[in-house]
Amino acid sequence: MIFEEELKDLIQKSLQTCFKVKKDSPPIIIEIPKEKKYGEFTSNVAMQLTKVLRKPPFELATQLSEKIKMDLPRGPLKDKIQKVEVVHPGFINFYLSPDARYDLLVHVLKEKENFGRSTFGQKKKVQIEFVSANPTGPLSVAHGRQAAVGDALANIMNFVGFHVTKEFYVNDEGNQINLLGRSIEFRTREILGEEIQFPAEGYQGDYISEMAKIFLEKNKISSVKNLEGKTAAIQQFGVDYLLEVIKKELDDFGVHFDIWSYQSKIATKQNIESVLDFLGEKGFLYEKEGALWFKSTDFGDDKDRVVEKSDGSHTYLTPDIVYHRDKFKRGFDKVINIWGPDHHGYILRLKAAVEALGYEQDDLVVLIVQLATIYRHGQPISMSTRRGQYISLREVMEEVGVDAARFFFLMRRISAHLDFDLELAKKQTPENPVYYIQYAHARVYSIFEKAKETSLSLKNSHFSRLKEVEEFDLLDKIAQFPEILVACTQQYNPFPLVSYLQEVAILFHKFYEKHRVLNEEDKDLSAERLALIEATCIVLANGLRLVGVSAPKKM
Repeated sequence: MIFEEELKDLIQKSLQTCFKVKKDSPPIIIEIPKEKKYGEFTSNVAMQLTKVLRKPPFELATQLSEKIKMDLPRGPLKDKIQKVEVVHPGFINFYLSPDARYDLLVHVLKEKENFGRSTFGQKKKVQIEFVSANPTGPLSVAHGRQAAVGDALANIMNFVGFHVTKEFYVNDEGNQINLLGRSIEFRTREILGEEIQFPAEGYQGDYISEMAKIFLEKNKISSVKNLEGKTAAIQQFGVDYLLEVIKKELDDFGVHFDIWSYQSKIATKQNIESVLDFLGEKGFLYEKEGALWFKSTDFGDDKDRVVEKSDGSHTYLTPDIVYHRDKFKRGFDKVINIWGPDHHGYILRLKAAVEALGYEQDDLVVLIVQLATIYRHGQPISMSTRRGQYISLREVMEEVGVDAARFFFLMRRISAHLDFDLELAKKQTPENPVYYIQYAHARVYSIFEKAKETSLSLKNSHFSRLKEVEEFDLLDKIAQFPEILVACTQQYNPFPLVSYLQEVAILFHKFYEKHRVLNEEDKDLSAERLALIEATCIVLANGLRLVGVSAPKKM
């Protein structure tokens, strides 16, 4: 937030003078009021102090505001704060001056594509593991939403000073992979003329039959007899084939991972034994009914968990413990997992394991991204991966385009179920949020082109003519961009940025429809308004880039 730190410092100094309050007690919170009539910034510091100083908050706020007004002319906010006002029950509201907005405009035009970039993250190493779909079929809509969220969050965190690694974890072992192999093999036998009963739990999508055909052709197999001994080969073919499909879909979706990790390479027998030995030496394991149990209740889980069954096989938790030890050993300060809602009950046991390994539970952040329902012509499309009756991410991309797909996947908080309207996503009207934002960006470039055809300049180093309500509203919204990005990282959610971009577009269109930008009879005002829309364009382009959506110059 522009001027936030200077404002906090001003309030702190006034607190110390008025009430001898020590620094950082209480923490000074600066917020943006919900209504413009209450100014551009507000603080409830007086209400926080009322119990400590045993005075009514309005009285404290009044006394503090008078001291702030006295200190303003001697500080960095001189000529930046136009008015300081106290309102019941004890809020102190701050109103920016025109000069403050002009300074902001100069700053945005200078920073351009770096506006909003900061050192907030302090170069902390963060790993975000997301999608991590089992290679048992093409990516679903649920995977698409997770991909959009993970990629946008990584972009934003990198932009504000974190060092983010994006990782896809390939579950290339286990029951689902075995089932994939069997499903393909059954289809190969069908193709070769054998009468079989396809397993009810098998993967029944058309893609399984296509893969069976490809396997037979690739290996020149023409009889059932030649399939003997090929079970492992069929399974590996299925994993490799679908992994390439997934990589291509993600690439086309604009999501690129820094690291592809494989369960088969990380959760090896040796690594599993090493982790179990470590936990055993720490006293966190015990035997019961022939199985090996992890004392996860010692770390906040609701019950202890089996890590090794009585037959010697391991539960899903065991390789996940190995994988997370591997993550932390790579030196990440924070590990973020993005999962679907079916994994919600898995969080406590994994956090327990992380603490048992010697790390802080808070070093692991698990984000649950709720599912999305796809609507066509007002009707929901049913989805089931195993039955093959579902709309894939590929189909959504091809129907509405990558930009609309990515944006729509981000249009609700990750904790909320998402309704994705295919018809709305295809519309080229203001009803479509992504079109509305992109059109604002393109409209600015259209105005620039018209300006070049005249004698009007796009450059202006001095500002004094911007005074309209719509101009200040737009500038105040632009000023919030850095704060919005930090909020996204604090909430681990790109939604605030998506919502913000819509608000910027609304204010821009409102300004444009009410005020003429190009006027050869008033070249100074035209130049200043060109600067204003250029700053708008910068924020829209920066924001769209971070959420992975293009910023077209023509539409």
